Amino acid sequence: MNYLLELFKTILSDLYVPDKPASSIAIFACLLVLFLVAYLAHWLTRRILVKVVHQLAAKTKTQWDDFLIKRSVFSALAHLSSALIIYYAHNFSGNEFISNLLSNLVNIYFIGIFSMFAVRLANAANDIYQTTAYAVNRPIKGYIQLLQILFICIAVIFFISILIGKSPMLLIGGLGAIAAVLLLVFKDTILSLVASIQLSANHMLKPGDWISMPSHGADGTVIDISLNTVKVQNWDKTITTIPTYALVSESFSNWVGMEESGGRRIMRSVNLDMRSVRFCDKALLDKLRHFYLLKDYLAEREEEIASYNKKLNVQEGDVFNGRRQTNLGIFRRYLENYLHQHPLIHQDMTFLVRHLQPSEKGLPLEFYVFSKDQEWAKYEALQADIMDHVLAILPEFGLRVFQNPSGNDITDFLSQQNIPLKKA
Repeated sequence: MNYLLELFKTILSDLYVPDKPASSIAIFACLLVLFLVAYLAHWLTRRILVKVVHQLAAKTKTQWDDFLIKRSVFSALAHLSSALIIYYAHNFSGNEFISNLLSNLVNIYFIGIFSMFAVRLANAANDIYQTTAYAVNRPIKGYIQLLQILFICIAVIFFISILIGKSPMLLIGGLGAIAAVLLLVFKDTILSLVASIQLSANHMLKPGDWISMPSHGADGTVIDISLNTVKVQNWDKTITTIPTYALVSESFSNWVGMEESGGRRIMRSVNLDMRSVRFCDKALLDKLRHFYLLKDYLAEREEEIASYNKKLNVQEGDVFNGRRQTNLGIFRRYLENYLHQHPLIHQDMTFLVRHLQPSEKGLPLEFYVFSKDQEWAKYEALQADIMDHVLAILPEFGLRVFQNPSGNDITDFLSQQNIPLKKA
């Protein structure tokens, strides 16, 4: 560059340009050449060297170099060629101001290169980690983002120290004076960092889990866990973003326990009209004996009741003193047997068919079982099939479902009573 500077000065001198403006013009021209050469060096490095590295990485069998290319790690290092050219040529002018200016600029350039390289390398490291078995239960994206913030903060400190001409350690020592301000500014980030550690350490959440959090309108699969937010893809394909610290400070349901248990709960009830509950007469019992799910039960039960009534000398047909079966009791046993023989109902998990508290809406008969199939569509289809069967089979037992009367019910009743309807 010194030769080029003298060459420009000679040319300007031959053109009868005065020495002082000639020197300034020559320095300015050299600066243009310097930046042009630096740009060409960067372009050539990126086009040739990086391209060669990409081709070599494509031929390897390992995946980690592919992730380095995906995150443009080598592209960040391509800036070093232009930075080194400026660094070694910054003293060409002999002007202290220009030399210091170029020195500061190139130092800032170096800081930007290395911070950009560190941030991209951290992203590539996270991508590589995602390919391991540990990533399923222990995501580290939040820690990676915290590390990137640290890199950027260090780069900013060095950047400011270069601009003001002070030691970076002096700035770091002065951070204690503004610690309260930093805590206020980065309050959410600090809370999210602590929350990320708790979520990871306690195995509370990981990508792929199905969670529901009504307070934030979230009900779906966790697709991303970062330092500040957790993204949930709801079943309608919308995305809900939840602050990370909210998952620790508030309650949410994680359905991974259900998925790992091998069963999914079915808890449904049907309200029965209590006026339809009655003792079984001989005709109804004879009818119900044709149900293969009840044949053995009815035989054993009738023998047990007959033996009990005989001991008490209860005459047949005595409804006040003897024991008799009810249509509801038989139906409850039928439903138990039906669910026990169902191939998609888990027999080793909680299994209940019970009455709930009667109310003005009838007597709820609830079945509480677990489905073997956890897939949402098949699980809902199984529930529907069971309810279809329950509602269809109830009349065979002389039972009725309770429901509030509708307009058609009132019309049918009036028709049966031969009460004419008045037209408006």
